[in-house]
Amino acid sequence: MATIKVPANVPCPEEDSEQLRKAFKGWGTNEALIIQILAHRNASQRKLIRDAYSAAYGEDLLKDLQKELSSDFERIVLLWTLDPHERDAYLANEATKMLTASNLVIMEIACTRSSHDLFKVRQAYHARYKKSLEEDVAYHTKGDFRKLLVPLVTAFRYEGDEVNMMLAKSEAKILHEKICDKAYADEELIRILTTRSKAQLNATLNQYNNQFGKAINKDLKVEEKDEYLAFLRATIKCLTCPEKYFEKTLRFAINKLGTDEWALTRVVATQAEVNMQRIKEEYHKRNSVPLEKAIVKDTTGDYEKMLLALIGHEDA
Repeated sequence: MATIKVPANVPCPEEDSEQLRKAFKGWGTNEALIIQILAHRNASQRKLIRDAYSAAYGEDLLKDLQKELSSDFERIVLLWTLDPHERDAYLANEATKMLTASNLVIMEIACTRSSHDLFKVRQAYHARYKKSLEEDVAYHTKGDFRKLLVPLVTAFRYEGDEVNMMLAKSEAKILHEKICDKAYADEELIRILTTRSKAQLNATLNQYNNQFGKAINKDLKVEEKDEYLAFLRATIKCLTCPEKYFEKTLRFAINKLGTDEWALTRVVATQAEVNMQRIKEEYHKRNSVPLEKAIVKDTTGDYEKMLLALIGHEDA
């Protein structure tokens, strides 16, 4: 449920690349033209524009954008223009570095991409950084976080809808036993979360609720300040209700004292072609305010215009 609006008649990649080149020339950059083109092209079209730009001018469009733009507007344009698998590889690598480290970013990539897409992300990571994603995740995370994250990023789940209800019932019981024992990083608990299909996992968690009278995430709130438990709850939400996970990420990014542009940019850039419509609906339901209005209130300038265009705002 994408929100980007692609014109019915899209110019050829050569024409788009020529227009982008013109946007860089003269006394000042034509940011409006950059938004008009890039914010209204899908991933395959953006790839063709990059190829046409390189063929025509012998230069990398991304590097020229980096020279011309700045701040949050630069970041969202660059992230958006990247191939989705390259983008995820970049974000995952950034999330392993000291100053930008984030287990949540790695987790959300692992949990919300399809098995085939996650495999391509790992390939893109290998090609770009000359090492494996799981290698970096294992090196830069510790303890229980490592035990959960490494199998998450290497997972190749079954993507179908078939569910084994007997298995769901038995694994719901296993999860409950481990949680009652406070064995939150037990191998069996991690195995269930990192190997089962999302349909099977949803069935298991429904059985958990039915058998024990409480949602699993409520049972995992027994120790509110435990960072790993918060991470485990986020992982389960991300696997089973990604639109609710991303709504909460956006709510915290926008409603906190000072906007978290890093999180806002990441969610919009990665979800605009995937699930942004459902995230917008969830945001409106949860906050009684449209996401567009919240963005207008908290951002300005070309950054605001790019965000609005990507989430499908009428006038963008």
